[in-house]
Amino acid sequence: MPSLGAVTFLVRDYDEAIAFFVDALGFDLVEDSPQGDGKRWVTVAPRGSRGTRLLLARAVNDEQKAHIGNQGGGRVFLFLQTDDFAGDHARMLAHGVRFREEPRHEPYGTVAVFEDIYGNGWDLIQPA
Repeated sequence: MPSLGAVTFLVRDYDEAIAFFVDALGFDLVEDSPQGDGKRWVTVAPRGSRGTRLLLARAVNDEQKAHIGNQGGGRVFLFLQTDDFAGDHARMLAHGVRFREEPRHEPYGTVAVFEDIYGNGWDLIQPA
């Protein structure tokens, strides 16, 4: 059965993006391999995840750079599921992650929209 292995996530700089995902979001750095000419194959994933990874791809031209921070076209771009909303929310706040709203309880779970290092919107959600 096919599966989705990775989603490209445009970044300005590999190291600043790695620091954000690993330190602020608690992700694992899965791979960081040089590709020559300053390019790297960098993947991150939520700690312990066996699912889809984010491929941190450094933007190299004006068109790509224009999409950093607007990868979802102004909508929430990605959904980060947790089984410890309160703990993850507190850790993220302690690392300076900006939440656009206070946590709210919906029929489908507890959720709050936050921004990544570039301003893309994400949902932090603990399903009901």
